[in-house]
Amino acid sequence: MAVVILGIGTAVPQHAIAQAEAAQLAKVFYPPNHDQADRLPRLYGRTGVQTRGSILLEKADGSEVRQSFFQPASGEHDRGPSTQERMERYALEAVPLVVEAADRALTESSLVSRQISQLITVSCTGFAAPGVDIALIKRLGLPLTVGRTHVGFMGCHGALNALRVASALVQVEPTARALVCAVELCSLHFRYGGDAGAVVANALFADGAAVLAIGSVAQVPRHVWQVVAMGSCVFPDCEDAMTWRIGNHGFEMTLSARVPALLAAHLRPWLEHWLSAQGLRLRQVRSWAIHPGGPRLLSTVASSLGLSGEAVAVSRQVLAEHGNMSSSTTLFILERLKRTQAPRPCVALGFGPGLVVETALFA
Repeated sequence: MAVVILGIGTAVPQHAIAQAEAAQLAKVFYPPNHDQADRLPRLYGRTGVQTRGSILLEKADGSEVRQSFFQPASGEHDRGPSTQERMERYALEAVPLVVEAADRALTESSLVSRQISQLITVSCTGFAAPGVDIALIKRLGLPLTVGRTHVGFMGCHGALNALRVASALVQVEPTARALVCAVELCSLHFRYGGDAGAVVANALFADGAAVLAIGSVAQVPRHVWQVVAMGSCVFPDCEDAMTWRIGNHGFEMTLSARVPALLAAHLRPWLEHWLSAQGLRLRQVRSWAIHPGGPRLLSTVASSLGLSGEAVAVSRQVLAEHGNMSSSTTLFILERLKRTQAPRPCVALGFGPGLVVETALFA
């Protein structure tokens, strides 16, 4: 039996903001007359992001977009809402967004809720228990006996970890049907102050949800995407290059300037070895779903793998239209590749704290 994608659904918040306007709103993170606030428009303009959605955005009178969750910094030591306040907002907002994506995935797959026997949830931006999984069972009408697995706090490659779990479960039980549900509310963790990593994260990250319906079939129709193999590699001695930790005022990312060089040094040798084990060479991969952590990271990956601009065009488009939605982003890219009938084999790549690369091969 072959493991296949039966459906994909995505969802973004009701309101989005242009990057130029986001740069102006971001001045809330600095005390009045802070000199770095004036440099935000130029920095935001270099991200490759054009618009981003956030569950925190509100429509005011007319078409004005505003937010009231982050209040203007009162001084140099203001760090904004507490982690508890951010998690309370996560519990309120995450479920409607992922339910919307799940409804679309179920519709495309022609599955009904009672057929789902495994539920894998993914998020690195929020925690609650009972959590998103229990809420999905109630909101979607899933069986009370559905198996539940949560992939938490793994970073931008988390959806690929969840796909590995779903694939294994479906292989063990061929009649199983699984939902992989990724929801990330990154804008809850925007940080106050001028720390370089925080400024970059504030400029790149956004909110979104994506859901895969996974099953197995004896015969794979040509239009159906098959999950062929999964791979993972922890790059040596890179633990401090990318971190994601829980602070008193939200979750805190650090991103070393060494990350592009580390990817350039380690990614291609490992990926070529992994592909060879699947009977493939790098040049035989016909499409790519590369998580666009940022424009420099994406350019580094493309350069190190010898990929053309066309090969990473969809990744750039998703980054431009939606920003970096952490683990959800790779599934947005897959959805677009699948919808446009991109050629296969296709390789998906995601990167996260560790420094770790996760990959999936689709035929």
